[in-house]
Amino acid sequence: MSLITAFRKKLGSGIPATTNNENDSEQTRHRAEKEHGESKAFSDPEVAERSDIGKPTSEQLPSEDVQDGVRQVEALTLVWTKTSLGAAYILMFLLYFVRGFQASITGNLSAYITSDFESHSLLPVIAIVTSVMGAATYMPLAKILNLWDRSIGFTVMTCFAMLGLILSATCNNIETYCAAQVFYTIGFTGMIFSIDVITADTSSLRDRGLAYAFTSSPYIITAFAGPAASEKFYQSNWRWGYGAFAIILPIVALPYIALLRYNRHLAKKQGLLVDKERSGRSFGQSVWYYAVQFDLVGTFLLAAGLVLILLPFTIAESAESGWRQGYIIAMLVLGLVCLVAFALAERYIAPVPFLPWDILVSRTVIGACLVDAMYQISYYCWNDYYTSYLQVVFGTSIQVAGYISSIFDVVSGLWLFVVGFAIMKTGRYRWILFVSVPVYILFEGLMIYFRQPGWSLGYQIMCQIFIAFAGGAMIIVQQVAVQAAADHNNVATALAVLNCFGNIGGAVGSSVSGAIWTHTLPDALQRLLPDSVKPDWESIYDSLDVQLSYERGTPARNAIEMAYAVAQSRMLIAGTCIMGLSLVWMFVMRDIKVTRTQTKGVLF
Repeated sequence: MSLITAFRKKLGSGIPATTNNENDSEQTRHRAEKEHGESKAFSDPEVAERSDIGKPTSEQLPSEDVQDGVRQVEALTLVWTKTSLGAAYILMFLLYFVRGFQASITGNLSAYITSDFESHSLLPVIAIVTSVMGAATYMPLAKILNLWDRSIGFTVMTCFAMLGLILSATCNNIETYCAAQVFYTIGFTGMIFSIDVITADTSSLRDRGLAYAFTSSPYIITAFAGPAASEKFYQSNWRWGYGAFAIILPIVALPYIALLRYNRHLAKKQGLLVDKERSGRSFGQSVWYYAVQFDLVGTFLLAAGLVLILLPFTIAESAESGWRQGYIIAMLVLGLVCLVAFALAERYIAPVPFLPWDILVSRTVIGACLVDAMYQISYYCWNDYYTSYLQVVFGTSIQVAGYISSIFDVVSGLWLFVVGFAIMKTGRYRWILFVSVPVYILFEGLMIYFRQPGWSLGYQIMCQIFIAFAGGAMIIVQQVAVQAAADHNNVATALAVLNCFGNIGGAVGSSVSGAIWTHTLPDALQRLLPDSVKPDWESIYDSLDVQLSYERGTPARNAIEMAYAVAQSRMLIAGTCIMGLSLVWMFVMRDIKVTRTQTKGVLF
C-alpha cells in the first residue's frame, strides 16, 4: 500500500491526531508495523504533515458532504485510469447503440404489431402510458443512484428492460403487449438515464456537451441499420426483433457493470471508501425508511394523475356518450385530484420531496424544463403516426419510412459534436437556444404546408433535416443548463427533473396526437371513402395492413391518403402553436458559465 493511500485511508477514518509528545511512540509503532508488512505509517494526520509526501488535498479525496452514491462515484473516478475511462465510454457507446438499434426496430414495427392485434389506433394510448411510467421512473431511480450506487441503479433497470423484451417477444394479445411495453420503457429509460448521470460524473462541466455527443452518437448508425433490420424482422417474425435483444443486452451490459464494480472495489481497497455501518433498523422500519426516501406516495400520485388526465383525450371518441360518458368524467376529476394532492404533499407533507425546492425554483432549471416540455409535446403531436403516414401517402416501404423518420438521429447525432464544441469554446450555452428554437418553429410550421399528398417527399425530408439541427441543439443545451445550475451532489436530481418534464411532455403530445387522430380520421374516412368502401371504414381505421391493401391511385386509397393528410396537418398545427411558447421560456434561463469545476478525478 502506498503512502498516499495510507493517508487517504486514515484521513477517511476520523481517528483524531496525536499530540507532539506522542511522536516517538508513533514512529516506533510505524517501524513495528512495517516489519509486519502493513503500511500503516503516517496514519496520523499530524505525522503526515511532517512527511515529505504532504497531506492529500480535497481534490484527492471524495467529497464528505455529499450523498453516498455521489461519494462512491467520486472515489471511483479518483482511482481509475485513462484506460478505464476509455473502456467506460466505449461500453456506454455500445449500450446506446443497443438501445438505439432496438428502439428503431420497435418504432418501425409497432404499427404492424398493434395491427396484428387489430389495435392500430391504440399507438398513442401505449405511448401515453409508457411515457408517464417513464416519467415516474426518473426520481426514484435518481434516489437509488444517489443513496446507494450508480451500478446498482443501472443493474436494476437492465433487469426491467430484459423483462420487457422477453414479454414483448412472447405476448399473444394487446394487453400483454402493453404491459410488456411498460417494463420495456421503464428499463431502457432508466438505463439511458443512469448512463447520462455517469457521463456527468465522469466529465468536466465544460466538456459535458461533447461527452453527451459521443455517448449518443450510435444513433447515427442505428438510423440506417434499424429500418433495414425492421424490414427483415417483419418479413420473418417481428417477435425476434425483441427476442434477439433479450440475448444481446446482457452481453453488453455485464462488462459495464463489472467495470464499475471493479473500480469501486479498487477505491475501497485504497481506503477511499469504507463499509457503512449497519442501520440497526428492522425489516419493517427499512421498508418505511425507503418508502419515504423514494417518495413512493408522491410517485404514485403523479403517475396516476397524469394517466387519468391524458388517457381520456384518446379514448373519449370510442365511448358511447363521448366526453359525457361517466367514466370519462370520473377519470378527469380523479386525475386532477391526484395531481393537486401530489403538489400539496410535495410542498407541505413529504419528508423527502420528489423535487428539491431549491432546484425546482431555479430559473435555469424551470426554463430548461419548460422548453423541453414544449419541444416534446410539439414533436409527439405528429410523430406517433409518421411512419404510417409515409407508407400510406407516399407508398414507401418500412425500410424507407424508417430511414426518413431517422433523419433526426443522423443529422442531430453529427451536429451534437458541433454544439458541444461550441459550448466548450465559448463557455456559454443560451445563445444556441436563441437560434435553434426559432429555426425549429419555422420548419415545423412549413411541414403543415407540405403535409399534403400532392407535394414531393423531398420537402418532408428538407424540413426533417432542419428540425434535426435545431432539436439536437436544444437537447444538449437543456442537459448542460440544468447541470450548470446544480452541484455534483444534485446532478442526478436535476437531470431527473428535466427528463421527467420531457416524458410528461411526450405523454401530452401523444395524447394530443391520439385525440386528433380519433376525432379526425374516422370522420374523414366516412366522408371521403367511395360509397362501395364506406362500410369498411372501421377495419381501415384499425389496421395499417388494410390501409396499404388498397392499390395506390384507386379512389379508396386516395381517400385514405387525404384522411391522413387532414389528421397530420392538424397535428402539426397543434405542435407548432405549442412550440411557440418556447420563445418565452428560453429567456427565463440564466446563461451560467460552464467553466467551473464540478467533478473530480480522471475525466472526459
